Amino acid sequence: MTWTSLLTCSFIVLLSIKSVFSYYVLVDAHSEECFFEKLTSGTKLLLTYEVIEGGFLDIDVKITGPDHKEIYRGDRESSGKTTFSAHMDGTYTLCFSNRMSTMTPKMIMFEIDAGDSPKLDMASDKTAENVTLHHNKLEELVAELSASLSNIKHEQEFMEVRERIHRSINENTNSRVVMWSCFEAFILLAMALGQVYYLKRFFEVRRVV
Repeated sequence: MTWTSLLTCSFIVLLSIKSVFSYYVLVDAHSEECFFEKLTSGTKLLLTYEVIEGGFLDIDVKITGPDHKEIYRGDRESSGKTTFSAHMDGTYTLCFSNRMSTMTPKMIMFEIDAGDSPKLDMASDKTAENVTLHHNKLEELVAELSASLSNIKHEQEFMEVRERIHRSINENTNSRVVMWSCFEAFILLAMALGQVYYLKRFFEVRRVV
């Protein structure tokens, strides 16, 4: 394996890692939050999202292209994943809408993986010694490995979020059970004292002076 191939493979891995971004966004009730990604024609973009807090954990999602053409739409979804290829150069818009909610804000975690850019033939700009990106099997395997690692990273992060949500639900449920148990114990104690007092008054001998 030549040093040129090693450097090229390292460049591909670094490029794939840098193009992954994770975000947390709070969308208020009756509002919409939009994000913009500039892509070149043929570039693939992977969007993964999940509502982690708020209301019924649902959100409206919409992706539009530079020509205002709707690419993806999801209504009242808790989580999802979509991949598309840019059909033209320009800025693509991703919007999370919480207009259906009356008062509850929603916390959303989402990731944008803008990778797999169109491969360019560098033979015209480089010397014959340089390796082109078209027919290099090793580079394709490295790119596939990088994509697989990115997917694993996505799944681990979303599993961590789900674990945090379930832990919060369990803690809230446990606190409610403890409070209800204390309330029941207080009611039983009050009823016991009330019955003792009532029976004591019932059997009390009244003396007439």
